[in-house]
Amino acid sequence: MGNKKQVVLLILTAIALFGGLYATTYIPKKIVTIEPSEVSKIEIFDGNQGEMITLDDAEHKENIILNLNDITFSKGKLSLGYSGYRFRVTIYDNTGKEYKELIINSDEKIRYNGFFYTVKSSSIDYDYIEHLFNG
Repeated sequence: MGNKKQVVLLILTAIALFGGLYATTYIPKKIVTIEPSEVSKIEIFDGNQGEMITLDDAEHKENIILNLNDITFSKGKLSLGYSGYRFRVTIYDNTGKEYKELIINSDEKIRYNGFFYTVKSSSIDYDYIEHLFNG
């Protein structure tokens, strides 16, 4: 009987440990943490218009990156199965490697790594990005 109790205790401990670790993923955090000088380009695809722009000038890169760096996001529900979006933003580092890709749905909500995230501090400069296409 003592052996079964140990196994059950071990299983319950493992469940609690993994559950606790998973819960920490819901702590508000920054999604983008890169210096504008470390970004070679930003590609933005407008899901409404079907157009893509590539930003490689310092002013646009700095505006977008500083804005995203300033925002803390809170993880929400799974985004699997959802299609369509407004802006797909891909950020490339100075080596040309993809740093981050995220979907901006509004000034307060993104999709990233299979989850929706909601802004907890500041807001996404959605109008600035929209102006790049309509400008």
